[in-house]
Amino acid sequence: MFFCNGGRTVDRRLQELGAQHFYDTGLADDCVGLELVVDPWIDGLWLALKEALHLQKEKEGMNSAVDAVSSSLSPALHTVHELNLSSEVQNLKLEDGGARGSDVLSQKLDDIDLVAPARDTEPSLIHSVPPVSQSALNIPALPPEYIEVQFQDTQGENPHLPSLISEGTTFEVPVTKAVQLTREDAIKTALLLELDIADTAFEYQPGDTFCVVCPNNGSEVEELLHILGLSEKADNLVCVKVKQGTKKKGASRPQHIPERSTLKFILNWCLEIRAIPKKAFLRALVECTSDASEKRRLQELCSRQGASDYTRFIRDSNVCLLDLLHAFPSCKPSLSLLIEHLPKLQARSYSVSSSNLYQPGRLCFVFNVVEFPAGPSRPVSRKGVCTGWLAELVAPLLHPSKNTLDTKGESSSTEKITIFPRPNNAFHLPADPSVPFIMVGPGTGISPFIGFLQHRQKLREQHPDWKFGETWLFFGCRHQDRDYLFKDELRCFLENGTLTYLKVCFSRDSSTAEVAPPKYVQDVLRLCAKEVARVLLKDRGYFYVCGDKKHMADDVSDAIVDILSMEMEADKLEAMKILAMLREAKRYLQDVWS
Repeated sequence: MFFCNGGRTVDRRLQELGAQHFYDTGLADDCVGLELVVDPWIDGLWLALKEALHLQKEKEGMNSAVDAVSSSLSPALHTVHELNLSSEVQNLKLEDGGARGSDVLSQKLDDIDLVAPARDTEPSLIHSVPPVSQSALNIPALPPEYIEVQFQDTQGENPHLPSLISEGTTFEVPVTKAVQLTREDAIKTALLLELDIADTAFEYQPGDTFCVVCPNNGSEVEELLHILGLSEKADNLVCVKVKQGTKKKGASRPQHIPERSTLKFILNWCLEIRAIPKKAFLRALVECTSDASEKRRLQELCSRQGASDYTRFIRDSNVCLLDLLHAFPSCKPSLSLLIEHLPKLQARSYSVSSSNLYQPGRLCFVFNVVEFPAGPSRPVSRKGVCTGWLAELVAPLLHPSKNTLDTKGESSSTEKITIFPRPNNAFHLPADPSVPFIMVGPGTGISPFIGFLQHRQKLREQHPDWKFGETWLFFGCRHQDRDYLFKDELRCFLENGTLTYLKVCFSRDSSTAEVAPPKYVQDVLRLCAKEVARVLLKDRGYFYVCGDKKHMADDVSDAIVDILSMEMEADKLEAMKILAMLREAKRYLQDVWS
């Protein structure tokens, strides 16, 4: 929701004030590696500047403008390379020519063996083709080692898990109910889980999010231990400290790594072993690889010349450490290297799908079980770290056997999970119940709106004399008979008046109608343009969007701009300004994920 928010806010405001892009904005994500966006963005910047200034020259007759700018670039670049940059950012270079020594390693083709025979014409994770396979490479500087791990022969107790969580108070709560919301033949499996928070101090409002503390997949941890040759030491205590004499400035033990714990605890609960390896990690793995062809390919993947291969075969393929170790079997990294380069195993956040007013002492949430199919870069299929773990944890609740039923025929499973609150200060119902609001939530994006409607229904029951504004819900899914989530509940909300209008669409269902029905929620919004504009402009209502950002939320935002432009008979820029005002007034609210 707040990804690159500062830059995007400035960018949006400049456009509202009439500024025009001469070059696309670059949005870099440190979670997957800034260099993925920064390097190509800088490469294209100079040409874009030259073209923009050339147009300016033609418009204003300033013949010397381009030459003046071009001549100023070289000293500027020289100045950049003279800066005393820390090792973490030394690779963000504007020109290769300015780098020297430890910054960039140039490697000649005749010093290495080709990864595969010349007959292979398609690149892959382990194989390159010209020009990359025949290029001298500019690779990042080797990150300095700074962690030292000491194995002890004794076994001992691990630290208490909540002590490693810096976000605040955690709560261990039982899972009391699990329901599969989709049919078995649905493309995605959606589950609803109910947690018992009655005996805790956990508080929430509809619209809030909370986090689930989850471990890595147990079989993947065992596999990693086996590959690293550490299976016999899995339960041994290890001491983690900063390496004496390290060249890393300000080196310290990562806060998410306990000073003393078992090896298995670190791999289970502390390190994100599914993280997409950054280029700095690949560079460090080069030094742990004995096979010449494997070493060369890892160098290519972390090099400037291999940037497109990195994006295609590492980042876009969601490759993780285990995939790399299978693809490059001579690579044998140390535990200290993993601690240095693998990020913290993050708790996963979920939207609350219930109301404490409607279901006191209960908290519900909904999620799709994420699936990563096997492919050229991934030898086996995998489930999401947290969603896969949760699905396995609640399997006895979903499919109770005779062994898991108590004397009353109810499931006796009492699995517990650790959670902590992550309150959302904005994504809440309007404080004034008479204010109308529109909800857009396809797929599991409907989750917080079930909590909204439960809360609204209870308020209507408790306060029959209050005036309540109209409510709209736009919901979409693939198939009406396979993944229409909360279908019966929504019908009840309609019948009792809690929900005023329900608009649904099904993207994969075939239709025999002369005019094909809309497939996506943004299409249905456009069909209801007058009503949507009335709620937002005349009635000063609220607009909520929840779900996938890349494939839905941006399209919904574009649809609202079109609706405002059409209904106000204004140009697109004016409509964008109105939408920006709605965002600023906290009347256009999003709970989205990438």
